[in-house]
Amino acid sequence: MACNLTQGRQEVCKESIGGLQGVYFLNFTTGSFTTTTNPTTGQVSVTALPSGSTVYYYELKGTSAYTETVNSSRANGTTFFNQQTTLNLKKLTNEMNTQLKLMAYGRPQVIVWTNNGDAFVAGLHLGCDVTAGSISTGAALGDLYGYSITLTGMEQLPAPFLSGSTTTNPFAGLSAQPTIVYS
Repeated sequence: MACNLTQGRQEVCKESIGGLQGVYFLNFTTGSFTTTTNPTTGQVSVTALPSGSTVYYYELKGTSAYTETVNSSRANGTTFFNQQTTLNLKKLTNEMNTQLKLMAYGRPQVIVWTNNGDAFVAGLHLGCDVTAGSISTGAALGDLYGYSITLTGMEQLPAPFLSGSTTTNPFAGLSAQPTIVYS
């Protein structure tokens, strides 16, 4: 049966840290991501982005986070993975207002880059939608003057990791590097 477990897991060391370094947005494309699947474990990894990809980098500091939730129904016989990226972006700008509008109108794929150096693709096949957000000036001097944005993807499989990502380059293990737009 294809749903039998293939390996166990030992208690891991405590060298990991939480948080995100940044996210990369890729305008939704039906172009093919190149993936490999380990025949023993079924583990899927991304080894190449669609040919000629351009990604848009958003550097993050602070309270941005990624959470993936398993949704499985015995009654319906279905399972899917809800991928939620919450971004807190400091400082309001007219340029960012425009990008937020475009992000909300589209369904980008989101490459999430963690502080541990792992990177993975949320919305690989169906893209991600802006499902919540606010543009806020705050009330007190120390409040957020900026954006809070939630992007949600729903996929059949968990977000696959990019092969060979590091703390200095999320695309290090890919066969071709994307064009990166920083600002």
